[in-house]
Amino acid sequence: MNNFTFYSPTFFAFGKDRESETGKYVKQFGGTKVLIHYGGGSVIKSGLMDRVKASLDAEGITYLELGGVKPNPRSGLVYEGIDLCKKENIDFILAVGGGSAIDSAKAIAAGAVYDGDFWDFFLGKSITKALPLGTVLTIAATGSEGSPDTIVTHEDGMYKRAADGDAIRPVFSILNPELTMTLPAYQTFSGITDIMSHVLERYFTNTKDVEITDRLGEAVLLTMIKEARRLLVDPNNYEARANVMWAGMVAHNDSVGVGRAQDWATHHLEHELSALYDCAHGAGLAVMFPAWMKFAYKQDVNRFAQFAVRVWGCQMNFEDPEVTALEGIAAFESFLKSIGMPTSFGEIGAKEEDIPTLVANMFYQKPNHGSFIKLTEETSAEIYRLAL
Repeated sequence: MNNFTFYSPTFFAFGKDRESETGKYVKQFGGTKVLIHYGGGSVIKSGLMDRVKASLDAEGITYLELGGVKPNPRSGLVYEGIDLCKKENIDFILAVGGGSAIDSAKAIAAGAVYDGDFWDFFLGKSITKALPLGTVLTIAATGSEGSPDTIVTHEDGMYKRAADGDAIRPVFSILNPELTMTLPAYQTFSGITDIMSHVLERYFTNTKDVEITDRLGEAVLLTMIKEARRLLVDPNNYEARANVMWAGMVAHNDSVGVGRAQDWATHHLEHELSALYDCAHGAGLAVMFPAWMKFAYKQDVNRFAQFAVRVWGCQMNFEDPEVTALEGIAAFESFLKSIGMPTSFGEIGAKEEDIPTLVANMFYQKPNHGSFIKLTEETSAEIYRLAL
């Protein structure tokens, strides 16, 4: 196990009706004038926004609103939010929605206290200061409610990039599993795929003797398999949704990643798909992860065989572990299909002739991808072709 530093200070309020306490937590963490940032009309139509505003009113907290966040959030709205925060002397950002709203809010929080272009942070500059940020989560998927990460697409070129820093980790997050019950099935299972992918990016590592985080990651994966199957039968199963919602946070606050080299190549491959085709992030990961696995498994056949045995219940073939490794990859792909996820380019509208563009965008101003196996432009193109 490698040396590591772990810091995860977010305050979580979990359970039914906790959104009614939003104003109390904004006040507790110093907010007096709030920018409420959200996506489309679902948070309004459901009555969630009214409940959040009522809680702010009860605490005497003033607020402005900025909606319109799209899936795969865009730079244009971030610039608009930054200008609004500076003009109106906003001192707290409240994201109401899923990962896209939270990521956009994080970028605004960083840019609002920065004199330069917020995109500098997405080109490698460290985020050391930001407005405090809280979240009311409506989708279990990205884990952004407990992570120091944000992902935004720059509309000039449609480049999707990540930035991070503990300054943009939410100071509080409200997690009510009931708020996820109105989601379409496709969005629910895209979220579960995203959660599993956050574990897998950490699980496939060249670091030795990381048994504790191996077992923690496997527990999250096994839970997602179980709860996905329960939600296929009963989408309103509160306990299943509660387990999924908490797993989303656990999978991406780095509890399952400390002390080990992490990969993230598959996320980088997927970012170009969702930037170019505007597909759901989890759906893009469902396409790319089996393809990456088919390319990468020979790097450490035993680790893939361990994944097959511990997560998918495959029988270990001690004479030829490669057989077991491939069985595990096939089991994962079969599971994704069973929950309605796409597993090929065509299912998300991606095209073989766009592979050179995907690769060029992936390596534009960002030459390094992957740790388990470092990708080149040629190997990235090969993985995209495996997803056809």
